[in-house]
Amino acid sequence: MTKDVFQLTGPDGTTSELPVRKGTIGPDVVEISKLYREQGVFTYDPGYGATGSCESDITYIDGEKGILMYRGYPVEQLAAKSSFIEVSYLLLNGELPTASELEEFDSTIRRHTMLNEGMLNFFKGFRYDAHPMAMLSAVVGSMSAYYHNAMDASNPEHRSIFSHRILAKLPTIAAAAYKLNIGQPFMYPRNDLNYSENLLQMLFSVPAEPYEIDPVAAEALDLLFILHADHEQNCSTSTVRMAGSSGANPYSAIAAGISALWGPAHGGANEAVLNMLTEIGDAKNISKYVDKAKDKNDPFRLMGFGHRVYKNFDPRATIIREMCHKVLAQLGRQDTPMFDLALQLEEVALKDEYFVEKNLYPNVDFYSGIIYRALGIPTSMFTVMFAIGRCVGWTAHWREMITDPNGRISRPRQLYTGPAARDYVAIDKR
Repeated sequence: MTKDVFQLTGPDGTTSELPVRKGTIGPDVVEISKLYREQGVFTYDPGYGATGSCESDITYIDGEKGILMYRGYPVEQLAAKSSFIEVSYLLLNGELPTASELEEFDSTIRRHTMLNEGMLNFFKGFRYDAHPMAMLSAVVGSMSAYYHNAMDASNPEHRSIFSHRILAKLPTIAAAAYKLNIGQPFMYPRNDLNYSENLLQMLFSVPAEPYEIDPVAAEALDLLFILHADHEQNCSTSTVRMAGSSGANPYSAIAAGISALWGPAHGGANEAVLNMLTEIGDAKNISKYVDKAKDKNDPFRLMGFGHRVYKNFDPRATIIREMCHKVLAQLGRQDTPMFDLALQLEEVALKDEYFVEKNLYPNVDFYSGIIYRALGIPTSMFTVMFAIGRCVGWTAHWREMITDPNGRISRPRQLYTGPAARDYVAIDKR
């Protein structure tokens, strides 16, 4: 709601009054839509670090105070008391479900987990060593071909069906990609298992023998999915919104988000943590590498510490740290040196004055990679697991964007620095 105006005087003395819009909480925003019309200038904000690209009521972050809320609920409360399926309902619908609503939603998700057999044949076209994220993006994109007749974005029922389908089927697609990589037969989903349990059995079971699901592993996955479910207007979410703003099929928009997440600066950060631990190699080298991280002239960085948004601490890291230690106590024995190294590095960084002063605390990526490793999930699947959790956030943002009465196709502008107008020169005179 407009509360005030921001006055801007241009070079020619012309004054523009730009409305200041105030949200529920958080910084006010200056609406600049008429700036070019009145002043003849664009704003310049590389990376959109200070630009509000949309109006949203899904997720709120206060990086200075270490606050993350989904629909107004602190993530700490949801992580302690809720489940990923309940959080998914919350993100998609705006309110926590009643018992009957949750039961119906959970049942719907379980019954949508199977893939069309034609989609399974699609996997035969990939090389055995294709990266799982490449397969995930391609197969999700192919869903727009399988479900194009039931995808009218203006139809609320169609939007609901899409939301349920993508949430239910993404773990099945992810598991199929993993099975292709390791040369094992695809395992069909089971409706008697919950979301995380089902993913574990599709990843690790085989037809030849029974598979027993470890409850700690299922609990850890569920928590990770909650913590990754949404994070405001990050790179992949903004990609989904931008692709969807053209009216593209939403499965294609989600596929675009998956591709954006694949980048090492976004979803690949937890993989970088394990690469860093491998480079350090031994606990006796920790001090040397901590010193390298402090050296401005040394390119080495401690991966998994600090965050672009959180300037104090990452609230998700505080939650997941306890689960990380719980998982290591239960499942981490097979890779003790790596985990011992990670825990000792964590202890050193938490006490070191340099890291404390600069608020370089371990973030969610530091712990999530360690947990995935302890669960037996290979490094190539880390970003896939991130995508499974974030999918519901992407979907919620797509639904919000597509129903926004003020929504327009995304079309950023630029500062042009190329040649000025010049005449074509014939090739024989160049």
